Amino acid sequence: MNRRRLVALAFPALLAACTGQNGALPRAAGPSSGAITPSVEPAATTAPTPSLQGTSSLSPVRFVGTVSRIPADLSATMLNRTWHPGCPVPLSALRLLNVTYWGFDRQAHQGPMVVNGSVAEDVVSVFRKLFLARFPIKLIHLPVRYVAGQDDPNDSRDYTAGFNCRPVVTARGPGTRWSQHASGLAIDINPIENPYVTADQYVRNNHARPYRDRSLRRPGMIHPGDLVVRAFASIGWRWGGYWASDKDYMHFSAAGN
Repeated sequence: MNRRRLVALAFPALLAACTGQNGALPRAAGPSSGAITPSVEPAATTAPTPSLQGTSSLSPVRFVGTVSRIPADLSATMLNRTWHPGCPVPLSALRLLNVTYWGFDRQAHQGPMVVNGSVAEDVVSVFRKLFLARFPIKLIHLPVRYVAGQDDPNDSRDYTAGFNCRPVVTARGPGTRWSQHASGLAIDINPIENPYVTADQYVRNNHARPYRDRSLRRPGMIHPGDLVVRAFASIGWRWGGYWASDKDYMHFSAAGN
């Protein structure tokens, strides 16, 4: 008989670097991840089952990707934090995903993410590919409120996340336009291992600075033409690592900026 083990989710905050889209500047930012004993039978399913806890009992471990409307308790958590009136999209346009992924601990986990409903199924297909390839993700996490001027260069949190109603944020600080994250059309993958690097090689986060050296081949890093870049390219999304001057190695978006 197969064993099942549930591990609870964790909830805190992200310091991400990303880019955007035109619009006026707001104020913006929510919970999590769970562990499952690994096994080696990756199969894919998509079901409309919401879960804020992001835990699941799967035996043998296989990919599960669910898409659901934003539930009332998550809406209340997001209100005036990661979403507020005036954001580029209404809450009704967003969807909650729960996807299986391989952690740095080589265990299978189930994690939540919020994205635009128009790309929800496509995003699930990307994470299915990453799971089948066993690409490691530190922690898939719901968005947290971004507050300009409170970027801690010693923040060691390493959250893979999607929607966040906030402006463009670079290694030098926030911009004046909406980020693609504010429309739920961008995702950051392992921001410590894939930092925002300016044209003059500045990286704000101290923990991410060793990863400025892109010749490294460490778990969770993204490189030109690799499976992560190809998976997002398959749904028409582009990578910030291909930008001409500054490089946002964590960032994938529908518009490519």
